[in-house]
Amino acid sequence: MAASLLGAACGDAGDHNPASSLQPHEQADERKAMVASQLVARDIRDVRVLEAMRKVPRHLFIPEGRRKEAYEDHAVPIGHRQTISQPYIVGFMSQALKLKPGDRVLEIGTGSGYQAAILGELAKEVYTIEIVPPLGERSKALLARLGYKNIQVHVGDGYKGWPDMAPFDAIIVTAAPPEVPQPLLDQLKVGGRMIIPVGTVRQGLILIQRTKTGYERQNILPVAFVPMTGEAQK
Repeated sequence: MAASLLGAACGDAGDHNPASSLQPHEQADERKAMVASQLVARDIRDVRVLEAMRKVPRHLFIPEGRRKEAYEDHAVPIGHRQTISQPYIVGFMSQALKLKPGDRVLEIGTGSGYQAAILGELAKEVYTIEIVPPLGERSKALLARLGYKNIQVHVGDGYKGWPDMAPFDAIIVTAAPPEVPQPLLDQLKVGGRMIIPVGTVRQGLILIQRTKTGYERQNILPVAFVPMTGEAQK
């Protein structure tokens, strides 16, 4: 789960993921304002990403005591030393994956479940792993309440990915390992894309595309994410 972007101020969804069915109008104006001022005003242009972020009720993924911050331009603590990412980061990473409605996506670091919900609006199937049991169970229950039948949540260490469900069209990692885990590279389809923060003291967001001959890597921007725990720290 991202802390923030360093240097920044802190389509076809289908009927399988009706995020708005629980509280369809609550804080809709705040979501629209968030998208206009924090995403469109910057460099987020993917129409499907913008629509997903207008739709998903971000405030429901944040502890009640901090929900007034839900649509502000910064990360928000969600307990257990984790955060829900800054809205811009969610939009940026989602856009970078260039998802299609039929894609299968792996997320490492479920956290609040918000990024998974956005992915659930954009892709056919989402598999997400959370290492902190209380967060994983809460997100699983909330996503189910919101009607996301296309999202599977697993509680465990995401370092080795989800081999039983591989390969994936896209992989998104929302906690920073010191190096890119090889098991995640192995589970990416040829032509697939992975976006991942990498580093310890200094972190960079890296976009990786698997080709027939290997992997193409692009350093995108500096970021500050929580560290990936578990096997990544061994």
